[in-house]
Amino acid sequence: MTIEVFRPLLAGSLVQLRPEVTAHDHGRWEDDYRHEVPSLLAPDEGRLITLAEEHCKVLGYVGWNTTGDSAGRLEMVAVHPDARRRGVARALCSTVLSRLEQLGVTVVHIGTGGDEFHAPARALYESLGFIAYPTVDYARAL
Repeated sequence: MTIEVFRPLLAGSLVQLRPEVTAHDHGRWEDDYRHEVPSLLAPDEGRLITLAEEHCKVLGYVGWNTTGDSAGRLEMVAVHPDARRRGVARALCSTVLSRLEQLGVTVVHIGTGGDEFHAPARALYESLGFIAYPTVDYARAL
């Protein structure tokens, strides 16, 4: 599901934006996700996944974690394209934020892109009370 969710970005708009850098940084993005997504779940290390399901089908998930300094992070939010615009991401994020609060977390972080693909994610996170830090990540091919 993760590969299907992020294909329009990593095989489409991001490649068009900066092809050489994207090829270098994300040339094996499908394999990267095959390794990264399972690593989101390590309960003994404070890394968990919350799923949204309907009729035994995964609609989406949030990978999240806590650290020893009362901080938490939403690592990855993914909603299947067929389940978008139904409040799945909002319900997932709200559930995770409530759980983090119950665990004593006082600050939660999440990152996302500044491109059009990520515009719905930015709108969601801002509506949930997250405030964007003014950061810039530069890259160039040589």
